[in-house]
Amino acid sequence: MRYPARLRGRGERTSISVKGTLSKSSEKKQTSQRPAIFCDFDGTITRVDVTDEILAQLAHPSWREVEQEWTCGAIGSRECLARQMALVEASAKELNALIDAVAIDPDFASFWRFIEECKLPFYVLSDSFDYIIRRVLKRAGVNGVLRNGTHMFASALRVEGRRLVTAFPHCAAPCEHGCATCKPRIMRRLSGGRGPVVFIGDGLSDRFAVGEADVVFAKRQLLAYCRENGIACHQFATFAEIETALRDLVDAGRPRRQRGRSPKAKSGR
Repeated sequence: MRYPARLRGRGERTSISVKGTLSKSSEKKQTSQRPAIFCDFDGTITRVDVTDEILAQLAHPSWREVEQEWTCGAIGSRECLARQMALVEASAKELNALIDAVAIDPDFASFWRFIEECKLPFYVLSDSFDYIIRRVLKRAGVNGVLRNGTHMFASALRVEGRRLVTAFPHCAAPCEHGCATCKPRIMRRLSGGRGPVVFIGDGLSDRFAVGEADVVFAKRQLLAYCRENGIACHQFATFAEIETALRDLVDAGRPRRQRGRSPKAKSGR
């Protein structure tokens, strides 16, 4: 695959040890401000890429040829998704049944309770589609700003008969990468340079976002990309590991007399 040149970061990254505590090298970055957390959806909150599942089960096989154009860098994700979703033929009932069968990270519900209890700013940034994300988040018990779109930035999708119609309200024009959702631009706008910026992701569509983050949690293709390009990141398997690390990050930013008082998330299992 053709990758872009090594991404520029935001200076020294916040470092978290294996157990989730801040390392001595990053003590100077500790502040009383809360981290701003940005998270991918497909393959990150869900266990598999929902869009890929839709294409594999409901689209004409030529969607794979379009995918190859994207992976080799010939087209951006916006053009890729527009062309691929035009190859899908399915009713709303068929589409919903497929979405409802997708597994969610088993620890995401507990993680979301932690986010709410600590009042941490949390945003979903995704090339995937609002229709899919809202349906999955509802099943996970997530409501409010994340589902109503205030804290969710994604491509748009509606079902017309047996066709899927797409739109890309959060793409940047002009954009050298041709992304469906311009994650770096959204992260810069919402973080405002305040506190550490955290990004959580899994795929190649996340590679442009990591340059805007102080702390990166990565798996699968994003993990490989970060390692190949010398970008500091922390490997994760489920949101339980991220919750542990963020508890320590939040606690490190509290005045000393308040440390250890962050609310505990109720068990979701």
